[in-house]
Amino acid sequence: MKIKFITTIFLCLFLFSIVSWAQTDWKKLTTVEEVCAVYPEQINFIFQNLNLEYPGLEEVKKAYVSNNLPLAGRHLLAYYAKSKRVLPSQKLPLKSLKTRADADSIVKDVFTFQEVKGKTPRLPDGHLKWAHTGPENDLEWAWALNRHYPIRDVIEAYFETGNLQYLQYVDSFVKSWVISSWPYPAKNSRTAMWRGLEVSFREKVWEKVFYGLWNTEQISPATQLLILSSLPHHAHYARNFHAQGNWLTMEMSGLAVVATAWPEWKESPSWLDYSIKAMTASMKEQVYPDGTQTELSSSYHYVALLNFSQFAETCQKAGVMLSEYYNKTLQDMWNYLAMTIRPDGFGILNNDSDLNNNRQNVQAAAQKYERYDWTYVVSNGAQGTKPNAAPSVFFPWAGQLISRSGYGEKAHWSFLDVGPWGSGHQHNDKLHLSVVAYGRDLLVDAGRFAYTGSVAQKFRKYALGSQGHNLVLVDGKGQAAGPKVTTEPTPENHFFVGKDHDYGSGKMSAFADLVGTFEHTRSVVYLRDKFWVVADQLKTDRPRTIETLWHWHPDCTVEIDANGNMFTKNDYGNLQIIPVDTQGWQMTLVKGQESPTIQGWYSRVYNAYVPNPTGIYSRKLPADDTFVWILWPSEGKGPKLKTSILSKTNDHVMVKITESGKGSWVVRVPFLDRNGVVIKSEKE
Repeated sequence: MKIKFITTIFLCLFLFSIVSWAQTDWKKLTTVEEVCAVYPEQINFIFQNLNLEYPGLEEVKKAYVSNNLPLAGRHLLAYYAKSKRVLPSQKLPLKSLKTRADADSIVKDVFTFQEVKGKTPRLPDGHLKWAHTGPENDLEWAWALNRHYPIRDVIEAYFETGNLQYLQYVDSFVKSWVISSWPYPAKNSRTAMWRGLEVSFREKVWEKVFYGLWNTEQISPATQLLILSSLPHHAHYARNFHAQGNWLTMEMSGLAVVATAWPEWKESPSWLDYSIKAMTASMKEQVYPDGTQTELSSSYHYVALLNFSQFAETCQKAGVMLSEYYNKTLQDMWNYLAMTIRPDGFGILNNDSDLNNNRQNVQAAAQKYERYDWTYVVSNGAQGTKPNAAPSVFFPWAGQLISRSGYGEKAHWSFLDVGPWGSGHQHNDKLHLSVVAYGRDLLVDAGRFAYTGSVAQKFRKYALGSQGHNLVLVDGKGQAAGPKVTTEPTPENHFFVGKDHDYGSGKMSAFADLVGTFEHTRSVVYLRDKFWVVADQLKTDRPRTIETLWHWHPDCTVEIDANGNMFTKNDYGNLQIIPVDTQGWQMTLVKGQESPTIQGWYSRVYNAYVPNPTGIYSRKLPADDTFVWILWPSEGKGPKLKTSILSKTNDHVMVKITESGKGSWVVRVPFLDRNGVVIKSEKE
């Protein structure tokens, strides 16, 4: 009895010393015994949520029922060590002292999120300050940190270099997050730690940490158990507090990862079933029949597509088949990315998009789905099978016209938006036109700049407003919000794609804070491999002042001549904008303007911005009128052109364009009537 009493006292003192030591230095918490002693409630939570009847967990159940928590923990980790998901040791890189610059910064808690670099401070207890908003006081910084973006980069650096220092940081980072996250709020949250998007990203990163780094000594048993202790909370949040739309795709794909990568949880079958039903319903809600995601933003289309695709792959690995509708819609969404891609491989810069290179992703999808027409488009015709149809394409539910002269690197490419406003991340930019030719961006969308922080405070209104797009402002006012979604496609009479020309036309009558009524109808005719004709019909109930804006890429050198023609003087890839009939126009060229209003700025990606040349044509508008612009691309110096308006009616405008020494074209541009397009050409 005395020996047993002494043993009990010794054990209590031992456990007390472990608890006291670990609480003062959580970084040194490594073993099963230590984490069980310090955080018994959290480790117990694992076994309360496990299906202890699951095949292979017999020894785990026996130890847990016997109240031997450390032994149960050791048996559980031994079970996972045999999992087919664990990366074999021979596939791990050889140990080395090689380094990678970005990873070296990360292990010093210096992170770069969305073009902004800064150091996240540590709290007195050594934990990262997980709510830190970075140098620009931008919540996106804290969200990126809690998504474990740095860990993805560090893991990649480890597999590239074999440097074990990187894994030690992964272990500490994940351990700190789990311990700092307690208590789980169990309610809808907007905090940096427990917002739904961050939950979904962590779930996917933790799968890589848990299984992909299992056979490394640097990811400790304590950290492995801490991950397991938090996963039921992550799944509970995704199941009960998820959002809708694009967010749901991310949250459900994360929930499916937990359900399939750790099928031993009691709720895993119901989590997977719920995620399948939710994802299928969401796909029907947020993807139009033409394959476009309803936010109508190229970047967010890809985000939704990526998560729909990852979800399908997750289900496939688990042996679960999705519906024919689901798989067909995936292909339709890839088709949108493939057929809208620019000659340089980048996607559309529209709404809240970044300028993203989609070439590699589309090439992989083309191989998967055996769509060799996509391969042809994204390889500039070097591989695959040339599409049978004209190179241009119109997406009727999105209301987006992509015009091309062909598929080569120097092809003409333009983007015209005549569709609905979008269900999220929208800009007030209906009728905007972007142009690329001869390997150069020419006319551009201003981009998104930032959502929060100092950059957003300065530029966000500009990004969202019509003033950041190639549109018409009336009395200084831009467009108001339009319909978020549509229940029907663009009327067939408003667009056309043919062998020799394309046509797109749309109308906008909602302008923010504008007194009276005003209507802008824009029609664009693209003559294949030649030029664009842009006709702006303006209807007003009173005299106005109008401004037509043309935003150029920052790399363009732009001038305006005495006739009011605006043109670039680039080494290659040029464009002339010729106002047909310059009477009454006042022309100015601004760049990087901050006062009296923001104008002439361009954002290629989030948080990055530079000045760009912006042409402003302003004039009085006494009554209804129609104005025409010729957009003439050329590889070198542009030719001399003569232009004139032959006739104007309420239904159309007819113009003549003559290229000195070459010939002339007469183009009839109708409004909202594709059948009214007439093109006649004569050679000199």
